[in-house]
Amino acid sequence: MKLAFFNDYKLGVAKGDSIVDVSDVVSDLHAHSPQDLLRALIENFSSYRGKLEEAAASRQGTPLAQVDIKPPVPKPYSIVAMAVNYMEDGTRDAPAPINAFLKPATSVIGDGDTMVLEDIPASIFEAEAEMAMVVGKLARNVPAENWADYIFGYTNFIDGSARGLQPGGGNTFYQMKARDTYCPMGPFIVTADEISDPQNLQVRLWVNENLTQNYNTNDMAHQIPRVVEWASSCQTLEPGDVIATGTNHRGLSAFQDGDKIEMEVEGLGRLHFNVRDDLKRTWSRETRLDMQNKGVDGTTPQLTGKYAKS
Repeated sequence: MKLAFFNDYKLGVAKGDSIVDVSDVVSDLHAHSPQDLLRALIENFSSYRGKLEEAAASRQGTPLAQVDIKPPVPKPYSIVAMAVNYMEDGTRDAPAPINAFLKPATSVIGDGDTMVLEDIPASIFEAEAEMAMVVGKLARNVPAENWADYIFGYTNFIDGSARGLQPGGGNTFYQMKARDTYCPMGPFIVTADEISDPQNLQVRLWVNENLTQNYNTNDMAHQIPRVVEWASSCQTLEPGDVIATGTNHRGLSAFQDGDKIEMEVEGLGRLHFNVRDDLKRTWSRETRLDMQNKGVDGTTPQLTGKYAKS
């Protein structure tokens, strides 16, 4: 089942190219916000699944193009994002030590929304296409072999990054990752039963229709059972929380003003969003892999605009 929020946060079930309003089916769930509704639905999903499936099958949907799709996880209590969690197509000699960081709920935007690049001296703005998991029940110290019991579903996830900021006495991950609009998600939560093997999904990202990231989740360094085990050993995860599994960095490139971005994890639908930079800064369109093939380490330098180095 593909679940989504749309318009004024009505709950919908996506069916092909349309979405069916099922908000009345869950009207008896007591919730003060869309995130509360999602949590209540997740916690009681076995009681509502049949009703939702029946409503979706029997009702006429509205074309997705005619509605405003909202983030499917509007305001999670925790967004855990894995760091350096890919073998980069086998180019790493060994996995990096397992690590993660938190992104705030204020960073979340949805399909069709805009990532805004602020007036800050970042050396480059990048955004990483990832497969993310939505937690299905209270999770603390989950054994790796039981990971699947704690996952409700999956969604497309973007980890926006403002790189090259100086520490200034603070945490560089915080400055780089926590900014408003830096976490597009959606358009749907696809329930776990629809994804037979999340460890073998193709992840793609397009910048202005140009394919830049194209990798498989089987390249993950610390794989999903270990990710769930480790994350839940660090903190209690609640229904509706998000765990993003990391990215293969080789296809990353500079995001800049006017870019139209699409990403798709196999089976999860396609997420669209825009990029705005009021400073109109520019970078080369080379990916990290392009730079490596030229024998140059790191990312492409800024070409024009404020903070460009002469």
